[in-house]
Parts: sequence; structure tokens; C-alpha cells
Amino acid sequence: MPDKEVKTIEDMIYYQYAKIMAKSASRNGKKMGYGFIKTKFRDLKSGKISWSSIMREDLQFVEAEKKCIYCGCTENLTKDHIIPKSIKINERCKDCDNIQGIHNIIWACKSCNSKKGKKGLYEVYNQIYKDDDKFFDKIPPLVEKKYLKLVYRCCNCANKLNCEIDQKDGSVLDIDCCLKEFK
Repeated sequence: MPDKEVKTIEDMIYYQYAKIMAKSASRNGKKMGYGFIKTKFRDLKSGKISWSSIMREDLQFVEAEKKCIYCGCTENLTKDHIIPKSIKINERCKDCDNIQGIHNIIWACKSCNSKKGKKGLYEVYNQIYKDDDKFFDKIPPLVEKKYLKLVYRCCNCANKLNCEIDQKDGSVLDIDCCLKEFK
């Protein structure tokens, strides 16, 4: 169940991003708490702060160890599109740099790439860690940041950022479901 202030897809994206910020802002090994997450969420939502350019994650990705983002394997790697190239929001998708370009590329082994198919990032991790309610905490922050920024752009292009999420049963999986509507 999402935080009570998380009511739309845009809110969910910002909330997840605020959680990543909290993980990276830990001090002396102590994780930043709920108050920090709420503050960053509200700051992102209001425009008081903004996230970095996706180019930052692209550069970090190039410098990172070359391994599958799903299983950690370093053999039989392929380039995978974190958001499926088959997404069809509108006629511009086939030429959109967000979908077709480098921003959408991550490493996946052939096995994980074929298992992923047309699923979104949260759906794949939910499947891999099906017995873990906090499966989303297993996603490498670099990959999740790229994904959230791309999903934001896609949902913005499709006027889906204000789609409401279920306040009782909503979760990060709603982000992937929003993308499925486009396929």
C-alpha cells in the first residue's frame, strides 16, 4: 500500500525516487528515514528540487561493472531495453530517443532478457523475488533511477502522469501497469 500522499502515477514515481535518494544519503551507515523520504517526495513533487539528467545515469552505467541487472551474471550479456521497444504510446515512439536510444539500454544475460520479455522492471523483480514483499529494494539504484526517469517521460508524453492509483492495493507495480496500457 502506498503512502497516503501518493495518489497518482507521477506521485508513485517521485516517491520511489525519494526512497532511492534516502538510501544514498545514509550517514555513518544509518539509513535516512521516513521523514527524509516524505520531504524529498514533497520537494520533487513541488518542483523545489529536481532529479539529475538521465545522462548522469548513462555515464555511471558505462563506468559500472558489466553484468546482468537481474541476476548479476557476467556471461552471455546482451543489451536490453529497460522499457520494451514495443511500447506504442503514439506515432512518435518508433523514433523516440527515450525508447529507442541509449537512455533505455541496460545489460541483461540472454536468459534473463528472454524471461523479461515485455515486462516492466518492477514486474520482473517481483517475479524474481516473489517471496519478498520488498522486492523493489533489490533493484540496483542506478537501474531504477534510469527506469523511473524514462517512465516519467513516457507517461508525460501520453498524458498518464495524473492517472490515479488504488489507495488500498496500489504499489510500484502500478508504474509497470501504466506502461502496459500503451502496448
